[in-house]
Amino acid sequence: MAAVAAAAMKPGATLTDVGSVKAGPAEAMHAAAPAGVYVIPGHPIAGTEHSGPDAGFAELFENRWTILTPKINDDEAYALAVARLSSFWRAIGANVELMDEKHHDLVLAVTSHLPHLIAYTIVGSAADLENVTESEVMKYSAGGFRDFTRIAASDPTMWRDIFVANKDAVLEMLGRFTEDLQAMSRAIRWGDADTLHDHFTRTRAIRRGIVAAGQESAEPNFGRDRGKH
Repeated sequence: MAAVAAAAMKPGATLTDVGSVKAGPAEAMHAAAPAGVYVIPGHPIAGTEHSGPDAGFAELFENRWTILTPKINDDEAYALAVARLSSFWRAIGANVELMDEKHHDLVLAVTSHLPHLIAYTIVGSAADLENVTESEVMKYSAGGFRDFTRIAASDPTMWRDIFVANKDAVLEMLGRFTEDLQAMSRAIRWGDADTLHDHFTRTRAIRRGIVAAGQESAEPNFGRDRGKH
């Protein structure tokens, strides 16, 4: 796709993207771009579990972060292209951060890719239980499980490609998560209430920090009931 787009671009144009993985795709973009075309990979961290043009709305990028991963060089024209693209994203309400490609992929493995993998897995586990019926899973779903199902409703083709493209970072974070999960399993088995309480208190503070940063609503049910009454 990058090669097709780049072939039609004139010198001075900017080639960017909105993908969730940067290192591999960015390499392909740089290889495909003709001389004089500025390659600036990007990733707006916005959206919902819905996909396609019909899932968009006017406030989609408002106060959300867009990460750009430009290459490091001293080219003044390239720096101006980065500034123009940054201005574009800010004009539609986004905050802009510049980041190294590999670091981006590691950060997103933690904040987006691993949570989706967990959601797909836990919903699949619930569906495969032999002693709990599917109708019971749907009927008695508590808020936490419903939030997992919302994430698991994301486009399976897109997420298949994300996990394949970012496998190294995802596997690194999955290994760390597995170790932490085993620690929680031991605490539950041994009745280690202090360890459980300390862990839950620390992670609760992270949730409150996300709300304080304006990246989520503190309203009940994440503000999804707004306007229903």
